[in-house]
Amino acid sequence: MKDIKVKVKYNNNIILEDNFKEGIILYNIKEQLKDKFNFPIFLAKINNENVELFRKINEDCEIEFLDITNKHAYLTYKRSVALLMINAIRKVLGEDTRIFIKYSINQNWFCEIENTKITDELLNKISNYMLNTTIENEEIKKINVPTNECIKLLNKYKMYDRANGLSFVRKSSINLYKLENTYDYLYGHMAVDTKDLTGFKLIKNDNNSFTLNFLDRNNPTELKEYKNIKKLVEVFEESAKWSKIIGVDYAGALNSAICEERIQEIILISEALQEKKIANIADMITKNNKKVVLIAGPSSSGKTTFANRICIQLKVNGIMPYVVSLDNYYLNRENVPLDEDGKPDFECLESLDVERINKDIETLIKGEPTEIPKFNFITGKREKGKTITLKENEVIIIEGIHGLNEKISANIDKKDKFKIFISALTQLNIDSHNRISTTDARIFRRLVRDHHFRGFGVNKTIQIWSDVMKGEIKNIFPFQEEADVIFNSALIYELAVLKPFADPLLYRVTKDEEEYSEATRLIKFLDSFLPINCLDAIPPNSIIREFIGGGCFEH
Repeated sequence: MKDIKVKVKYNNNIILEDNFKEGIILYNIKEQLKDKFNFPIFLAKINNENVELFRKINEDCEIEFLDITNKHAYLTYKRSVALLMINAIRKVLGEDTRIFIKYSINQNWFCEIENTKITDELLNKISNYMLNTTIENEEIKKINVPTNECIKLLNKYKMYDRANGLSFVRKSSINLYKLENTYDYLYGHMAVDTKDLTGFKLIKNDNNSFTLNFLDRNNPTELKEYKNIKKLVEVFEESAKWSKIIGVDYAGALNSAICEERIQEIILISEALQEKKIANIADMITKNNKKVVLIAGPSSSGKTTFANRICIQLKVNGIMPYVVSLDNYYLNRENVPLDEDGKPDFECLESLDVERINKDIETLIKGEPTEIPKFNFITGKREKGKTITLKENEVIIIEGIHGLNEKISANIDKKDKFKIFISALTQLNIDSHNRISTTDARIFRRLVRDHHFRGFGVNKTIQIWSDVMKGEIKNIFPFQEEADVIFNSALIYELAVLKPFADPLLYRVTKDEEEYSEATRLIKFLDSFLPINCLDAIPPNSIIREFIGGGCFEH
């Protein structure tokens, strides 16, 4: 057995250069260096590729160990804790118990157990079993199983949705993970044992569900803040209900609909449902005689198309809308505050002329002539715009990331305002144990739109995405519960539409580029979906047209 040369990095510092015997496992190297790490290590990177700690090293290489503060390692920790929980539930309630990981709020996962009343006593039993498993440091084994055998095993555990999903995978074998006697298929990398999975909490919710509360990635010694956000939960529950009515609640069911040529009907039902909701919102605005409608939401939520469609529905009601974009109230670029990296921070509220915004809204409501500025993104300066006068049957629609912040329209009476939060709150999951992150759903939209309409390469979009998310966490999500209405812009079929657009873009990222690991993760994610190519079935006013093109609104 020959020696291999290994250079080990952590937090961008070289912590070891040494020779090891060929075939050494990453986990063993990690254990030798455990005193040098600030937080638990869940993943490693070799030649720009994220790899599990199961990996054997057979040649000279550079290894970078990734702790829980790294995005990909954090996801590995969360998946592993989920397996720890699933195993504990099966030990407490029986091996064929069905568990559902439904959706995520503030990075915590909302879960249900079929035909089971959730009590504090039950959650304590499950939690105690999980903790004992971490103390005993049980091994998580990665095993390769023939696909047909894997499907039989999943059916045995009543994981019918996952078994159905695998029927569309053209692979001779599948990697399963085993903890004690529990087998599961979890999308993405996993930990090698339970030793470092101590950070979690199970919290009972009001609706016979519970929350799996994780550590905070940015402060791994503390649990992530728990928020039972009532309005958001209601939207997720309503979306899940409609998914079951349509008959497409998991990726496998969507793939079946595509194969059976039922997808056109699903597209039409999904679009009709959104149009009905938009019409209902317009009716609420009209009935309550609102003067100012404020729309906000995170990146790639479809705010532009939504604003246009709400305008059409208001016109149907005899109300004439005038759309004001907060982007036109940016300070001149030289006056925009700088972020921690010394770059202009266009995401913060202070980058806007808030005083001018409030003054203009007031004069508009009073029916006085008001000049609405226009921001020139090429020169970075605000320019003179149109002067408008709001008439009796007209309403102002204000769209922008800070739309729900009370400092915007601060002097306007609450009875005159109507706030709308819009986001792509994915109702479709891969299966009952593998949820689809709303953030992932949005990045596919953004990748495709940036390429088609903004001239951004996929690398650029991936590079800036973490900064975009930081801005959303600070400036948008804290105000979502203040909305009068939350509109879910996700379409149950959209990932199958975005797949043929996104796949070629992601495959452009080469192994020597920093964005390779994220591009690879997203490619593997899309493997769960068959593509939809019948784009003619998608109406021109669909929100998804904002990203793939062919729509009737300018973007």
